Formats: sequence, C-alpha cells, structure tokens
Amino acid sequence: MSLLALEGVTKRARLGRRERLVLKHATLRVEAGELVSIWGVPRSGRTTLLRVASGLEAPDAGVVRFAGRDLAERHGDWLDEGIGFAQPDRVSVAGQAVADYVAMGLLAGGVAPQEARARALEQLDRTGAAACAPLPPQELDATELVRVALAQALARGPRLLVVDDPTRNVDPLERQSVLALLRSIADDGVAVLMTTGEALGVAGVDRALAISDGELRTEVVPAQAPVVPLRGSGTGG
Repeated sequence: MSLLALEGVTKRARLGRRERLVLKHATLRVEAGELVSIWGVPRSGRTTLLRVASGLEAPDAGVVRFAGRDLAERHGDWLDEGIGFAQPDRVSVAGQAVADYVAMGLLAGGVAPQEARARALEQLDRTGAAACAPLPPQELDATELVRVALAQALARGPRLLVVDDPTRNVDPLERQSVLALLRSIADDGVAVLMTTGEALGVAGVDRALAISDGELRTEVVPAQAPVVPLRGSGTGG
C-alpha cells in the first residue's frame, strides 16, 4: 500500500463566471522514503496538485488516500494526518523570531512551549538554518526561507513532506544544496513530494513527472547530479 495515493483526481476552479479544470483525472502514488518531483510551468496545476495531495483542498472528483485512509474522511487538522506542507514564499510573520515561527504549529497542537522551542531549534539545525533562529523572517534570503519553511513542516514529524517549488528565487549556487537537503530527508524515510519549474528540480529524485494543463502527462528521467554536502566536514582543504 502506497503512503500517498491519488486516484483519478479532478479539481475545478472558477474565475468570475468562467470555470476551468485545474486537475484532470490525476493519478499518482508516492512511497515512504521516496523523493518525487512534479515538473511544470506556472498555472500548469502543479501547486493545486500539492494542495489536494496534502488535504488543504478537496478534489471535486477522485480520491486522495494517505496511509490507506481517504483524506476526505479525516477529522481535525490536516497536519494531524502526518503531512507537512512547506511553501517558502509564505514565510512571513512581522516582528517574530524564526524559532517562534517554526514552533507555532507545535504550540497550536498543544505542545508545551519549552518542548516546542527545543523541537523548533532541532529542526532548524537539521535543515541548516540554526543561525536564523533569533532573526525575523524579513531578514532572511531566499535559501534561508526555504530551510526555515522545511523546518516548520518537519517539526511535527510528518511521514509525508509536501514542498512547493523549493528552488524558486534561490541563488543558482545554492539550489543544489536545497535539493540535497530534500534528498537527505527522503533518505531518512520521509516521503517527499515537490514541484519545480526548472530542469535542475528533477536532479537526484527517485521519480519525476511532468504536468501540463492539469494533466500528469509524462514520467521524465531524473538527471543524475552529485550530492552537495549540507555542511562543511571540518576537514579543511
């Protein structure tokens, strides 16, 4: 049984009096420990696919199952289902330190403040953003925002991590390190489903699929790329 399964998923969107199909009978499976990339241009349906897969939006037709259970039948917060959603361009809380931002979801789930902060700092360290902990999100660069968004999504220990376009706006020299981080998360047993709008976003993944006009059309061959270390080894050279 796949950890995540989308079966014949259709999603419509209405703009004024016009309606269009954003997703057309999308079928997708993601296994634990697998890194899957969905490649597509803006307005191809890629972000909607992620939102439906994570339970943030319900499909108009078809079924989304997580760990064998229909997400439409879930109760409570979607995060309780073991799904983490990271959207780097939405990391913005005025005047709040990054560590507090990462801990917010834990506090909302009833975790004690001291434990929530400790877990937030642990995930910031895991994603290479420990130095960002005391800073407000407004002071972070694009790469740091990605790492902080991932830390928040990972803080509650999800089995599935959903990430929307993690390399967008990231400096070209930093993109490979972000992908290496996602690879390491998948290697730890977490299923990772991400979108990308560039060829580099399929480097090193287990599977890459293309989406166009709301249809998952083609499975592309992932480009093989060397893994870039997340941190210096301290050996010099």
